[in-house]
Amino acid sequence: MAIQLTTLGYVHTVISVLALIPGFASLFSHGIITPQTKSGKLYILLTVLACLSAFPIMKSGHPSPGHFLGILILIILPLAYYARSIKLFGQKGLYAQVILLTTTLYFSLVPAFSETLTRVPLGHPYATSPDDPAMKPVLLSLTIVFLAVVTYQIFKLRGQRSKLHSL
Repeated sequence: MAIQLTTLGYVHTVISVLALIPGFASLFSHGIITPQTKSGKLYILLTVLACLSAFPIMKSGHPSPGHFLGILILIILPLAYYARSIKLFGQKGLYAQVILLTTTLYFSLVPAFSETLTRVPLGHPYATSPDDPAMKPVLLSLTIVFLAVVTYQIFKLRGQRSKLHSL
């Protein structure tokens, strides 16, 4: 028994997984995803391609919540990329950039978990659909991890700023 995906579904899945690699690598090595690094740039590029490749995929014949997350990601990415120079953010541009990029990773993981858990284990998937009640604790856990990571990033950035101001 194999996972049933179209060719575009496989291509989208590969691109999506590849996007997560530099995103997580940047998080684990720097504590943040930033467009100033190679891993940050690669994450952004692959995430854009993942979102764009998802739009033609419609299991139910109409857009799903995953499509709307893709649209949100495509709106957030340029805001995050330019956050440091957007006057609205002022001196909090770095914070906005970090939080927005981490949010795009979180938004990418929601459909990744939902789609994966409706397909595996093969023959007896964890959930019957993304709306299955079994998904609630998974998505809640993912949200808690996201909030913990963002909280850590904010404290880390504050610590770096405090060190810079004390010099």
